[in-house]
Parts: sequence; structure tokens; C-alpha cells
Amino acid sequence: MFSFPFQFSFNSPSNPPRFHPLHDSIHENFVENIENPSNFLLPNAHSRQILYPDSAPRIFIQDPPWMSALFFKGLYKLTERTVKIEHKEIEKRKYNLLRRRQVKEETEAWEKMVEEYRELEREMCEKKLAPNLPYVKGLFLGWFEPLREAIAREQKVQKGKSRKLRAAYAPHIDLLPADKMAIIVMHKMMGLLMGAEEDGYVQVVQAAVHIGVAVEQEVRIHSFLEKTKNYRRKQIVDEVQGVSREKEILRKRVNSLIRRRRLIEVQKLVKNEEIKPWGRDAQAKLGSRLLELLTETAYVQPPIDQSGDSPPDVRPAFRHKFKTISRDPRQKFKKRYGIIECDPLLRSGLDKSAKHMMIPYVPMLVPPKKWKGYDKGGYLFLPSYVMRTHGSRKQQEALKGVPVKNMQKVFEALDTLGSTKWRVNKKVLAVVESIWASGGNIAGLVDRNDIPIPDKPQSEDSTEIQEWKWSVRKANKVNRERHSQRCDTELKLSVARRMENEEGFYYPHNLDFRGRAYPMHPHLNHLSSDLCRGVLEFAEGRPLGRSGLHWLKIHLANLYAGGVEKLSHDGRLAFVDNHLDEIFDSAENPINGNRWWLTAEDPFQCLAACVNLSEALKSSSPHSTVSHLPIHQDGSCNGLQHYAALGRDNLEAAAVNLVAGEKPADVYSEIAVRVHNIMKRDSNKDPATNPNALLAKLLIDQVDRKLVKQTVMTSVYGVTFVGAREQIKRRLAEKGHITDDRLLFSAACYTAKVTLAALGELFQAARNIMSWLGDCAKIVGSENQPVRWTTPLGLPVVQPYYKSERHLIRTSLQVLALQREGSSVEVRKQRTAFPPNFVHSLDGSHMMMTAVACRDAGLHFAGVHDSFWTHACDVEMMNQILREKFVELYSMPILENLLESFQTSYPSLVFPPLPERGNFDLREIGACCLPGSSKDAKYIAANFLYAAEADHQDN
Repeated sequence: MFSFPFQFSFNSPSNPPRFHPLHDSIHENFVENIENPSNFLLPNAHSRQILYPDSAPRIFIQDPPWMSALFFKGLYKLTERTVKIEHKEIEKRKYNLLRRRQVKEETEAWEKMVEEYRELEREMCEKKLAPNLPYVKGLFLGWFEPLREAIAREQKVQKGKSRKLRAAYAPHIDLLPADKMAIIVMHKMMGLLMGAEEDGYVQVVQAAVHIGVAVEQEVRIHSFLEKTKNYRRKQIVDEVQGVSREKEILRKRVNSLIRRRRLIEVQKLVKNEEIKPWGRDAQAKLGSRLLELLTETAYVQPPIDQSGDSPPDVRPAFRHKFKTISRDPRQKFKKRYGIIECDPLLRSGLDKSAKHMMIPYVPMLVPPKKWKGYDKGGYLFLPSYVMRTHGSRKQQEALKGVPVKNMQKVFEALDTLGSTKWRVNKKVLAVVESIWASGGNIAGLVDRNDIPIPDKPQSEDSTEIQEWKWSVRKANKVNRERHSQRCDTELKLSVARRMENEEGFYYPHNLDFRGRAYPMHPHLNHLSSDLCRGVLEFAEGRPLGRSGLHWLKIHLANLYAGGVEKLSHDGRLAFVDNHLDEIFDSAENPINGNRWWLTAEDPFQCLAACVNLSEALKSSSPHSTVSHLPIHQDGSCNGLQHYAALGRDNLEAAAVNLVAGEKPADVYSEIAVRVHNIMKRDSNKDPATNPNALLAKLLIDQVDRKLVKQTVMTSVYGVTFVGAREQIKRRLAEKGHITDDRLLFSAACYTAKVTLAALGELFQAARNIMSWLGDCAKIVGSENQPVRWTTPLGLPVVQPYYKSERHLIRTSLQVLALQREGSSVEVRKQRTAFPPNFVHSLDGSHMMMTAVACRDAGLHFAGVHDSFWTHACDVEMMNQILREKFVELYSMPILENLLESFQTSYPSLVFPPLPERGNFDLREIGACCLPGSSKDAKYIAANFLYAAEADHQDN
């Protein structure tokens, strides 16, 4: 800062210099001085003097003010850069720590289980006392050592045999340590029983393949880790001893082949040896043998009788049986299947044990690997595939054959969805835990108790006995459903408890064969139930802002539903403002208060919104309150929206909110009105000549939006008359006005017929496009070819509907019939499934396009097919983006491109011409969402494409 007019010496003089006392150099307004460099114009009194006794006094000359400004500006930049570097280093260390944890979770999960049971065994031997364990862990501890020993014996026996005499599973049973294999078998078997729809059993073929797949996955991870360890050891040895002679020979061989341009052989030599896929046969054979060993070694024992008079009742935990099963009640022919049945004592404690089960593919602690290929991306070590092909060879070949650059947009979208950071909403989770501990049965949670089985009547009356049998069958069915739901809830809560204290976590996504994105973790995710959605929130919060507070209120009204979600925006805002006392009470005292939130159709999501809104309104600055809550913008009958855009029909576009209005159009209510009018006409007819007249009179007061909604939604996805009848039959049964089963069936048939007729009147253009798609699929299928197309984002789609072939394999347990893809397509299925699959591929494309655009705009985004989520403050921006992307998508010649691809692939076939389309202008979609006009176009014309309507409420 100061110049030196004399030569500076570091040698201390004999007489040290005297420093004049200085005025305070650090001022109280130091920060202000930094910001205003002119403040650094120092007065003369601040000049420093250094005096030596034998020399004339020399004075430091003060530099001009701009010099001071430059110095402090440089100091500020240096400090800022240092802080950024330090912050970056801290974040890097934190990431590396989390990544190490993630690697351990994926690679050492089974290893940790083995250690746990080893430790419990040691504790039991030392203390001579069985440890106090949860039910399932107590069972596993009893089964672990006998099963481990049985597997180890089998490994030894197979190893001792000659290659010709070894069993078919021998090459694979020795690839893992016996203790790890035992843990996998126990956990997978119990997991299957927990998720089983049937009463305490699973089919052998399902269990065998499931266990075989799990073992193969662990073998791959185990093999990789062993290779890594060996590689590190070799590196150390090579560094000490130099390159081995074998490596020198290999290098010479490679160089020789390169010179001769034998590149394929070079790749074979250089490439690390990979484990080839086992295939279903090998998986089933190994799984069957491991199942057999489990049935031979696992036992259960009821609580010992205190009197001690009777011997202990020790019995097998699992039994292998054959059972006659009908997959479809309408089929007369039944088949016998091999099953593994668990003891009733074992089943009774399953739903309380789910939290102790090993859950693979849990949410990740670090962002997923970026997708770069069919099996390159997602989890760090667990097998991850970009598409769930379910064994469809044609679909796998199509994906592997497409150039990576053609899939870049799809990969980018999946990476974007996977990079959204989530966390557990602890307040909502605490409420869920409290209700669950009290027995459930409220807020959509299943009752934790079974319904009692009716006692057999004393009477011998055949009618009474028959009614009793029906009631027993019904009670057993309800209890089976409750058991399955309890297991599912326990699994969800288990994951929530596990992630509760994490700062955040991520969901790797992949696709179904149509191109719709799903989280790879199956239990606690945002595509799941109200429980999961209420417990999850964005890890990063953002201030609400003025528009965010508005959208938070709209969101709460939509979640409350019950007709509120169909009001105009002003109506929904008024609803929330009129219920602020109930909202505050719900947030502060959710369990012991008035519990207004429980009356909502989505109670846990409503509670989360109540808590967030309460925090905002009670703060001194509501608009600056930080919100982590995802706000939903749901499609308004999304399938029909896509058909309306394809057909450019003005009437259909208006019916599904592609055109803005004062309040959202409600296509379900419109169809309900039409159904009511048809029934009203029929009810006035003579019952003698028109048998539907009596049914019309019976049903006319039962027609409402909810009765027809599911049929309207699924009509564009090819719902048949039978499907529509069953949907409406369930809704009528829920109303409870018709108790006679035969009359209920007739009423459902009539209502389904009228509903489909009303749909045909309103959505004629959509019907024409559906028919055209079906006709094209029928022509392609008649050539024994599957229907193929490429989505607007470049994803190749192949419909996987082939006639399956039965493939018999002999295992140690029984002969298994494995189903595999045949060579003949199912023409009917190819035809009926194509229209809905094609539309699903379009809505998947729209969601992925929106996801990437939101990321580019700096928004956090999550998608559930036709429901798009972001922070409250960013809803308006997302609304604008999703409309722009919808217009961009349908500005492409989608049907023209599809027809051209069919004609190019099958030049000898004649396809019908494209159906006539209307003159609806897609620009109307974008025009109605420009901010700044007419009260921000009713906040981006929310009644347009994504009306913020919780349309899933009535499902």
C-alpha cells in the first residue's frame, strides 16, 4: 500500500526504530469503507514515521486513493476465491464420503447381514441365552446355520464329483460363500411371501427364478470386488518385481496382432473376462435346489406350553406341494402348479417383520451414474438397465442396436429426473408412525387387525350354510388383502425410517417399454400412494414469493378435493382462506386436534401442505418462507388431451382444457350429464318394449362424475365393454344402493353401454385416430411382425406381445415350465394395445422434454407421467414451459412420420390413409399462457392443459 523511499534491510539495527503511536486503524464502519474506496483517503495524522536516532526523519508518502481501492478490490476477490475453493473442497469431501457409503450399501449389504447373524450366534454361545430379537430375525437366526451347513455340504459334494456326474446347478452354486447364499435365500423367500397375493404360498417357478436372479446379481458384484482386490495386489507386486513374463508375452502378442490389423482378437485379449448371463434355465435350477435345502432345514415352533405335558411342536416352516390354481375365474380349465407353502405360524408374523427385511435398490445417497447405454447408468454397482424389457428379446435388440447419440435426449431426461434431491418430511412421518402404532385404519392406512372369521351356524339349513361359506370366503379374502397392504406399508415405512436422517437422496429412473419414466426403487417413491407423497419433499427449499403463496393455497385445495378442486381459482383460494383455523389446528395438533386434514382425499399430502402454509402465514414475512413442498400440476384427462392435439379438433380441445376458459372444463362431468340425459330418455320409455327403462329409473339418481370417470379415462387406452362394465360395477357396489348381485351386473352392463355411447358422441375425432392406429397394427401383425415405432425423442419401441412358449426343465425339486417369448406375435393384442401404448409414448416424451427444459431454466422438477411437480415459486415458469413443450411436440408431423415408417418398413403392404383432422390452432395453447395478461391469464390459464386439478382423486 505504501512505497519505501529508503533501502530496506532485514538486519536489526542496534537501536530499534521507534514507532509513533497511531490512531485507530480499524474503523467501526470498516465494511462500509470497503464498499466505498474513497473512504480510504487517509488524513496526514495517519501517516507512519520510522525514526532512527542518527538520521534525518523519513516519511512514508501516502499512495493516491485509487491505489487503496485496487488493493481492497484485489483482497476481496482473493478472499472470495479462497472461500469458494474451501467450500468446493468441503463439498467434494462430503460427496466422497457419501459415495463410499453408497458403494458399501450396494456391494456389502448381504455381507453385513452375514456378519450380523454371525455376531448373534457368538452372543448366543457366550451368554448361553437366545438374544431378544424381532420375530423374523429370531427365525432367521434359527435357520441360518443349518441352511449354511447344507449349502456348504452341497458345494463340497458337487466339487468332489466328476464333471459328467455333477448336477446342472453345480457350476453356479459354488460361486458365492455358503453363508452369503443362505442369507439371500432366506430374505428372498420371505420377501416373496410378504408380497404374495395368495394365501401364504408362492409358486415354485416364481421363487426359484427370483432367488436365482438375486444370487446371479450378487455373484457379479462379488466377482467384481474380488477382481478389484486381486488387481490392486498385482499392482503392488508389479511395482516391486517389475512386469511379469506373462504380461510381456501378452504385450508382444497384442502388438503382433495390431500390426496384422486383427483388431477383434486384440479386443478379446485385452478385454477383461466378463461373466456371461446365466439365463432363466440356470437361474431356475440353482434356485430350485436352494429352495429344496431351505425346506429341509427351516423349522418353526409355537410358544412352548407352560404345563410341559406335551412335547414341543416343531414343524417345517415351508412345504413343497402341488395346488390346483385358476389364474382367471372365467376359465373352466385349471392347472396344477408346484408351490412353496409357509406354515400359518410363520405367516401370522410376516406383516410385522417387513422392516427387518433386506431391501435392494434403495434410494441413492449421491446422484446416479449418467446413462450412457442400455446397461450403463443408474446405480453404481447394482445391475441397472435403461428399460424394463421383461425378457423381450426384440426390444433389447432394438435398444442395443440404436446409436448412443440417437438416445441422448432420453438419457439426458432420465439423468435430470434422477438428479432431483429428495428428503423425508419428518413432521408428516412422525404423524404416520403415531397412527400406525395405534392400529392404523385412518388416513388411508390399512387396519392392522384382521376381521373375525364368522362361526359356523348350528343350523343344518343348506341356505344358511351356503351363506356362511360365502361370508367365510369373503372374510378370508379381506384378510389376505389387509395382510398384503400391511406388508407394503411396513416396507414403505422401513425405507422412510432408514432415510429419515439423511440430508437428501436420489431416485435413479429408467423406462418401461413405451418410454414412460419410473423410479427404480419400488417402495417409497413419489409415484406411489398418498402416504409416500406426503412423507417425501424436495431436499432443497426455495422462498415462496408472492406467486408461490398463491400456488401453495391452490395446491392445498386440490389435495382436499371433494369437489373443491373443480372450483375456479378464486373459489379455491376462498375455500382455503375460510378454513385457516382448521389448517392451523391441523399443522399444530394433527393427532389430538380437530383433525380436519383427515377429511381430505389425500390426507397426508394435505397435512404437509397445512404445515407449510401455517409456517408461512404465521411468519413475519410469509413470502420469504422457505418451502420444500412439491406443487403438482396434473393433466386434465391427459390421454384425451393428446388425442385432441393429434386430431386438431376444436370441440375436443375445449373439452379437455386445451383452450383457456373462466374455469376448468370438466370432461368427466360433461360425460356424466350426457349419460344422465340418455337415461332420462330411456326411463320414460315403456318397460314392456324397452327392458332398459326399469334400469334407467333405478340408476338415474346414481349417475355422477365418479361413476363414469375411470371409464372415460381408460376409453382412450382401449378399454373394452367388459372392462368398462367391471369399472362401473365396482363404483355402483361402493354406493351400496343395489345389493342384489344379478341386478348389479345388469345395471353395470347398461351403464357401461350408455357411457361408451356418450363418449363416442363427444370424442369422434379421437375415436377415428384410435381406429386408424388399430387398423395399422392389425396389418403389421398379420405379417407376424410386432408393431415398432420411434418416439419423438428417438427411443425405439417394440410391442412385446408374442405367443409364449412353454419350456420344460428338470430341477431337483420338480419339473418346471418356464414361459419364454415365442416366434409368433399375438395379432389381437398387437392391435388393441397399440393406440394406448402409442399415446403413452407421447406423454412420456412430453414429460421428458419438460424435465430437461425445466432443468435448463434452473427449476427443480419431478414427474409422474401426466403430473408435473416443482417448487411453489416456480409453478408459473413450469406452466409456461410445459405448454411450450406440448406445442413443440405436436408441431411435429407425428402421425405422418408414423405412417411413413410403416410404409418404409413394409413396402409391400397397403396402409389406410390418415384420418381427417380439424383446424384447431396449436398456437392457442401457447397464447393462453403468456404471463401479464388478464391477471396473468388466471395464473397462466391454469384451467388449460394442466389445470392443477387433482384428477387422480376419484380413481
